[in-house]
Amino acid sequence: MGGLVEEERKRLLKEVIRQLHAGVSPQEVKGKFKQVLEGVSLLEIAKIEQELIEEGVSREEIQRLCDVHLAIFREQLQKQQVETAPENPIGILRGEHEALQQLLEKLAASVAKIQKAEDLSSVSDEIPQLTQIAEDFLDAEKHYLREENVLFPVLEKHGITEPPAIMWMEHNQLREKKKQLYSLIENHEKIGFQDFKKQLSEIASSISNTLSSHIFKENNILFQLALRVVTEQEWQGIRGEFDEIGYCCFTPSQLITRPKAVAVEKPQIEETAMPEGVLRFETGSLSKEEMEAILNTLPVDITFVDKDDAVKYFNKAEKRIFVRTKAVIGRKVQLCHPQKSVHVVNKILEAFKKGEKDVAEFWIQAGGRLVHIRYFAVRDRNDKYLGTMEVTQDITYLKKIEGEKRLLDWEG
Repeated sequence: MGGLVEEERKRLLKEVIRQLHAGVSPQEVKGKFKQVLEGVSLLEIAKIEQELIEEGVSREEIQRLCDVHLAIFREQLQKQQVETAPENPIGILRGEHEALQQLLEKLAASVAKIQKAEDLSSVSDEIPQLTQIAEDFLDAEKHYLREENVLFPVLEKHGITEPPAIMWMEHNQLREKKKQLYSLIENHEKIGFQDFKKQLSEIASSISNTLSSHIFKENNILFQLALRVVTEQEWQGIRGEFDEIGYCCFTPSQLITRPKAVAVEKPQIEETAMPEGVLRFETGSLSKEEMEAILNTLPVDITFVDKDDAVKYFNKAEKRIFVRTKAVIGRKVQLCHPQKSVHVVNKILEAFKKGEKDVAEFWIQAGGRLVHIRYFAVRDRNDKYLGTMEVTQDITYLKKIEGEKRLLDWEG
């Protein structure tokens, strides 16, 4: 019987969202569904939106009407707030949200002054202020990267997929708007002052509306979901990954300063028995077959020389630049080079072994191609020298690349 009640409640909650999407006013919907809305939880809302998307409602449509959803659920959401320590990753993200809201206030004040001006000369002192604000907005990139690459994957493991996906869509919208703001300010002298004022007002208003709404949704939905499902051990791992990615120029320092005695915990891969032939790494696991295929698919030639200068491995890239045969395995690397250059090879290896250098690079013309050759010192976590990796790449095509080609430009 309980299952039937739950299914009926779910059906009614879906109907709430469908009617909102059909244009029924939030007040009317609240009146119709007052009983079912009472006590609705964040997890229920997230699950309903995920199911609607699976049933054919687009993410864009859900995202477009998120503010309307909030008008219905806001009261219930605010009753269910969970607090957390300021140094928790969520506390850090919230602190950055507060800093971003202060930036919005500075932007609004600066734009208001410019809107009242008749010419640029009377407000020329506002341009450096605007430039700094625009740069600070661009520096929010690490805030987004921490959410997208650390918090979102953890939420997805707990079955929460659509709220992160929709927030990521908004991140990309904000990225574009912030670039437009920076570009407008940078090129303000190239356009008339009246046009500058008009465009500045429009883009500042767009950033303010989008970012304010985004912050509210993350603070009251996304972060609240995270605080309900993420485990303490996962929070420790998330914090370590946050520290690794880094913070913004406006991140409150008191939130990210760790006592010297406290070690940063790295996220641990769950210790489960590995099938035979599978290698476990800090960042995942691969079978021997996968590992070999990956190395052979790389668009570069790789050769690894061990700590005793013996050739230990080379990949079989589809189009090798320099010939390698299995006969070289175990051969001293010095014997693989012309006698006239052996002294340079020894000099590089010696510098790597002493820790004086980590990279040596060269480029040559070979058969009408520009070939980039790099040597990298390979060291373990304790900085112990393990050997040298040679990476050779044909960069003829890369030198010709101009402009940009984005993922969305791919046509197969």
